[in-house]
Amino acid sequence: MYPPIEPYDHGLLDTGDGNLVYWEVCGNPEGKPALVVHGGPGSGCSTGARRTFDPERYRIVLFDQRNCGRSRPHAGDPATDLSTNTTHHLIADMERLREHLGIDRWLLYGGSWGSTLMLAYAEAHPDRVSEMVIVAVTMTRRTEIDWLYRGSGRFFPEEWERFRQGVPEADRDGDTFALLAAYSRLMAGPDPEVRAKAAHDWTAWEDALISQETNGKPGSYSDRPPDALLAFVRICAHYFSNAAWLEEGVLLREAGRLAGIPGVLIHGRMDMSGPLITAWELAQVWPDARLVVVEDSGHTGSETMRKEIFAALDAFAGR
Repeated sequence: MYPPIEPYDHGLLDTGDGNLVYWEVCGNPEGKPALVVHGGPGSGCSTGARRTFDPERYRIVLFDQRNCGRSRPHAGDPATDLSTNTTHHLIADMERLREHLGIDRWLLYGGSWGSTLMLAYAEAHPDRVSEMVIVAVTMTRRTEIDWLYRGSGRFFPEEWERFRQGVPEADRDGDTFALLAAYSRLMAGPDPEVRAKAAHDWTAWEDALISQETNGKPGSYSDRPPDALLAFVRICAHYFSNAAWLEEGVLLREAGRLAGIPGVLIHGRMDMSGPLITAWELAQVWPDARLVVVEDSGHTGSETMRKEIFAALDAFAGR
């Protein structure tokens, strides 16, 4: 990775509806603008993401999506209202941030949930996107959510049953979205012990899904500071129980709007959380995208995947 760097500018973007979105800018102020779109949803941006770009050639923008990381109010507090935290609000935040920083067009980089948000933004504002590098491609379709929180339980039946047992008995036998909605209610409740247990049960399932990957370290999801863990699970349950407020399959149907935007889709063949089929389907309808399948990688990446990410970003740096 490139050497550690610190932001030369940062702030809180007032969205006008009671939210303050944290942002920072690193690298070369005259460099190619690039926006890092973190995953989760609700994980917040990391300092390591700054080091993915050549700081001499890129103007690197990072932000914490609503109610997580350094954005305020924080979802770790159950009193924080999440009704104004949807995919469409996040798209508006990205566009507001672009205008605030005086950027005409920027490269988008991110993965997992971030890839859904990037695609939704790019299809809404294709003239504002220069290129895209997407890792662990997801479109947060209902079929993908159902796989992530139910179908993949065929490989981890014991762990999935523990995940299912984490909600009240009355909510266990419905469909996947009823199960996730039950977790969402638990995470918004007033009892701190109930919220802590629900967060533990949720992340234990997430940890199980990546447990067989080379980079799937124990506690990858659950080993977070308490407030960050609560915000992560609460926002995840909020988004996934509502299918991210996206029409089913809309990002794939509208992929023609990405024509003219060069893209690199980097996906691990062994990704249990998000099977390769999603990236493959997107590559079939996005004429300017190149699919890179990383044979030794799952959702958490590998050294081979890291090299592919650097190669893609370095190649776009000169455009």
